[in-house]
Amino acid sequence: MKKTLFLGALLTLLFVQCGKDNDPFLIKQGAIGNLTKNVQMKQIDSIFAQDSIVRLNPIADALGTQGEVEIYEKGGKKLLLLSPDNESDPTSVITNVQVFDERYETEKGLNMNSTFKTVKENYTIAAIESTINAVVVFLENSDIFITIDKKQLPENLRYDSNAKIEVTQIPDEATFKYFMIGWDAED
Repeated sequence: MKKTLFLGALLTLLFVQCGKDNDPFLIKQGAIGNLTKNVQMKQIDSIFAQDSIVRLNPIADALGTQGEVEIYEKGGKKLLLLSPDNESDPTSVITNVQVFDERYETEKGLNMNSTFKTVKENYTIAAIESTINAVVVFLENSDIFITIDKKQLPENLRYDSNAKIEVTQIPDEATFKYFMIGWDAED
C-alpha cells in the first residue's frame, strides 16, 4: 500500500514537472514558451501553427517569414510582436519580443500586468536608462527589460531625460508600458 502511494506521488510529481517544461507561456532565460533565441524567422509558421501570424512589412516574393510579425490567438487576442535581427533574411534569428498577453510570465510571476514592486521583490536591477518619455529597466541575468512611462514618476523626474533615476524613485505601483525580451543575435 505504501509502495503504491509512493509510486503514485512520484508519477504525479513527474507529470507536474513535465507540464512546467512544456508551458507555452513560461518565460525563462533564452526562451518564451516554445520560442527560443535560436529560432529563425522561417520557423515561426511551425511554432505558431495554431495561431495567426500577421506580417507587418510583407516583402514581395519572400520565400518564408521575413520582417516583424505579430502573433495572435485564433480568437483574435494579440500575444507577441517578434522582431528579427535582419528584416530581409528568413534565416535571421529573433532579437526582440514584445509581450502583449498576461499569461506569459516568469517562474517568479513577472508578467506584463505586474507592478514595479514585483520586479524589486524578485529581481536584481542591472541598470535603469532614462529616455524622453520613459525609463527602461534592465534585469540582471535576464533577457527581460521593462519600460515604465515617466508619467508614473515623481514630477521632478518626468521632464529631465538626463536625470539619473534610482530604483527607490520608481513607485511600487508603477505599471509597465512595454514588457520585452531581448536576445543578442551573436549569442
